[in-house]
Amino acid sequence: MNTRRQWLLFIDFTLVALIIGIISGAFLERETLFLEGSIPPNAVHEFGLMAQAWDTIQREYVDKEALQPTKLAYGAVAGMVDALGDTGHSTFLTPEMLKEEQNLTRGQFEGIGIEIQVKDGQIVIVSTMDGSPAQSAGLHPGEIILKVNGTPINGLPLDQVVKLVLGPAGTQVTLTIQDPTSGQMRDISMERARINIHNVSWQMLPDSSIAYVRLAGFSQGVSQDLEKALKEIRSEGGTKIILDLRNNPGGVLSEAVGVASQFLSKGNVLLEKNAQGDEFPVKVEQGGLATDMPLIVVVNRNTASAAEIVSGALQDTQRALLVGEKTFGTGTVLNQFHLSDGSALMLATQEWLTPNGRTIWHQGISPDVEISLPPNANPISQKDLTQAQLNASGDTQLLKALNLLSGGRTNGNASQNWN
Repeated sequence: MNTRRQWLLFIDFTLVALIIGIISGAFLERETLFLEGSIPPNAVHEFGLMAQAWDTIQREYVDKEALQPTKLAYGAVAGMVDALGDTGHSTFLTPEMLKEEQNLTRGQFEGIGIEIQVKDGQIVIVSTMDGSPAQSAGLHPGEIILKVNGTPINGLPLDQVVKLVLGPAGTQVTLTIQDPTSGQMRDISMERARINIHNVSWQMLPDSSIAYVRLAGFSQGVSQDLEKALKEIRSEGGTKIILDLRNNPGGVLSEAVGVASQFLSKGNVLLEKNAQGDEFPVKVEQGGLATDMPLIVVVNRNTASAAEIVSGALQDTQRALLVGEKTFGTGTVLNQFHLSDGSALMLATQEWLTPNGRTIWHQGISPDVEISLPPNANPISQKDLTQAQLNASGDTQLLKALNLLSGGRTNGNASQNWN
């Protein structure tokens, strides 16, 4: 895999959430930006407009303490990226956010382990990380955060909310949470922790030879962890697999290729399309350990980016059925462009397509068997489930996948009639 293909495809559904909607504002100080020869010839008028806005804000705005040049500059840069319309993907990272993004890619950070985003003007929990303080405290996707440590966050930029929630391991944070269905509110206090993200976990489902494999993200080393898990599954008599990619925000492109290649013996994992419209196939890596094992993939609306690459590849090649809900629809490859002060632009420089050429960007992948979770139900996270616990879990998506596999209706090729 060349270096180009190892660029980050996605900032974990945590960072998608952390960085969209960052402050809007003016621009860098004129003496910094408008050096002679630095203004593009086709944008002289526009740069002048930004300078005019900067001068007007500096001269007229009543709260002089709020006139922080770096904050205004970051708001302006973020506003330019937001204007591209690649919501939730192309973005601007402050130096602090870039550091957090790098920690997440390495699979560790300090906090409570939630992924958040702005939705309809509210801060909404997208998912909770496996084994995190947030998950242990009972936070659920879809719930709304109203306050952090008693401070209302309505109207705050997302990066400021992130700063309030994140903090050193061992410190306390209290969130005021609202249930979106009932409107009921509650306060939940948690101790922040150093979270080592365990992106691969698995267990044998009770009274079966079906292995339930959960992939929480695609940070570095995930494909190796999956390979280890598959060896253990085979050694313990596993013959079929349910691959759970729900609430998986994605990660590194090369890891997506490695994961898909564990289940595919030939062909392409995806197609990359550049700005000129040229398409380049990314081929399956040889040596997969589960190319012949019956397989079902469970997805939902928070399955994104690298997780969609894997889902689309397995669906297009008829290697697996997809069960659940339509996926998020992240379909561009990000390239990182560093700025002079340690901040960075994450810009979409390529679009990726499924092996059959389907566009995922803003469209998502539709499952073969569509089924939603009941209200207030969440995907299972408990280990060593008994049959009774599994049946009572309310996880209709997993139960449907289990029913399909238990019925013996796959032999590793999903081209049969399913319902």
